[in-house]
Amino acid sequence: MPRDNRMSRMLHVLIHMGETTERATSEEIARTLGTNPVVVRRMMAGLRDRGYVGSEKGHGGGWRLTRRLDDITLLDVYKAIRSPPLFGMGPKVDHSDCLVEQAVHARMQRTLGEAEALLMDRFGKITVGDLAKDFEKGRSTFICGGRKQTQRKPAIRRRKS
Repeated sequence: MPRDNRMSRMLHVLIHMGETTERATSEEIARTLGTNPVVVRRMMAGLRDRGYVGSEKGHGGGWRLTRRLDDITLLDVYKAIRSPPLFGMGPKVDHSDCLVEQAVHARMQRTLGEAEALLMDRFGKITVGDLAKDFEKGRSTFICGGRKQTQRKPAIRRRKS
């Protein structure tokens, strides 16, 4: 089962955006993530709709933060990417006639629901700023987008004006 990496990708982008006052185009973000600008615009739309980022079209346009990273929680980002399923476990068939499968399904649903509630609570207590601080602690030289970087050089390449 393929993993849904939208949340980690958006957290990655937000932290880079928090390091600069320059706008980042969808093309620049796409290069960093190794994806298509259309995919970036689709993922960023949820963040924009919730007021975490803004965008402007045209020359000098691009994406920018509209809130501080300390004001955006992991739960906010999770909701902005339309709350993908956290767990890929479950029954093959939702409505089985087998009493054993029904009992297994009921217990699994209850247990996974409890685990999800705990995770959502934790997501609500961790900010993107907290992740950025974790990154800062380990920063001296790092690799991002296939390039070695040091100090305050953002991984999202900016075009020359």
